[in-house]
Amino acid sequence: MKNTESFDSLNLIPSLKEGLREFGFTKPSPIQVKAIPHLLSGGDLLGIAKTGSGKTAAFCLPILDKIIKSPIETSPKHVRALILTPTRELATQIEKFVQDLGEVEGVSSLVIFGGARRANQIESLKEGVDILIATPGRLIDLIESGCLSLDEVETFILDEADMMLNMGFLQDVKAIISHLPVRKQVGLFSATMPKTIERLSKDILIDPVKVQVDVESTVVKKIEQKLYTLTKKNKLSLLLHLLEDESLSKVLLFSKTKIGADILVEDLQQHGISCNSFHSNKSQTQREMALESLRTGEIRLLVATDVAARGIDILDITHVINYALPEEISNYVHRIGRTGRAGHGGVAITFCVSSEGKLLESIEAKIGEKIPVVTDHPYFAELNSNDPHSKKKKPNPKSKKRKKK
Repeated sequence: MKNTESFDSLNLIPSLKEGLREFGFTKPSPIQVKAIPHLLSGGDLLGIAKTGSGKTAAFCLPILDKIIKSPIETSPKHVRALILTPTRELATQIEKFVQDLGEVEGVSSLVIFGGARRANQIESLKEGVDILIATPGRLIDLIESGCLSLDEVETFILDEADMMLNMGFLQDVKAIISHLPVRKQVGLFSATMPKTIERLSKDILIDPVKVQVDVESTVVKKIEQKLYTLTKKNKLSLLLHLLEDESLSKVLLFSKTKIGADILVEDLQQHGISCNSFHSNKSQTQREMALESLRTGEIRLLVATDVAARGIDILDITHVINYALPEEISNYVHRIGRTGRAGHGGVAITFCVSSEGKLLESIEAKIGEKIPVVTDHPYFAELNSNDPHSKKKKPNPKSKKRKKK
């Protein structure tokens, strides 16, 4: 059903509506239409929506609305709202949204994560903060060292919960929840609803409203998908061949490993391709510089691991390339969702070798469609007969004619 709502129809304070207009937000997304009114009412919420569907605004706007309507002085080392998210990039994105819309009304916010100077974060927490956006590790460190208390948290948001649990943060999440007050509003947002998320939601939510829109396994229709089957030894050659096309002007490429990403960058640079790598072994400064280089066009291609599958938001990425298929099936949707954002089109290119055939079959079952195969390239190779796109058939030994004596 087409969304005909506007932000004016939501019960947000006028200054937030004006700020949304200034930043070019015109119509709320489906998750925002359904989640914002309930969060404004103070109830708990379970929100299921794919990455890129507008979940950040869905939970940030009610928090800002509440704090602006009820300005109180936060106690030293305390916060009024806590937003927990799995990666530094997601945390930074959320803080930017909060700062853009909350700065005029004097809402204080802070982002904390590992890799940044701890002393600076401790100093910023001394006077108390309205909204704290954090990743689990550094948050627990500051709590346990007595530099932060969660006793006064009024609203707790767990963002990208499935990704949080996939990254092994379940025990950290439970530890953080144990420090929260009993009376609080909780919002749990996730792209998928595995059993672990279902169990967690029952543990931390009280009589929640469940909002489910934009099913995660669906692929944005404006993204053109292409599958290139080839042998492993020809991957670099095919990539260089594709990069001869200048329309691949802002490319995000996904590599399986951190070492593989760095090696590929070296290989591409030797062929004159402006590129950089992005993964968890990079410092936060290096990661931010790499992203900014792609945004500004200083580099043409960014080679990343799955830490970027849901961790970055660059509106005009022209192409996503799966240099290797993701081992986590749902990450295919998250990866290619980095292009085709904000209503723009995009192209998702996937390389597949014979050993990945079963993985490809699982991905296609997940998204409910076959990825079109491109055969007119110089490195085309059919997958083996056990793979879903194979055109060859194994010879049947019984069908061989007997040799004449």
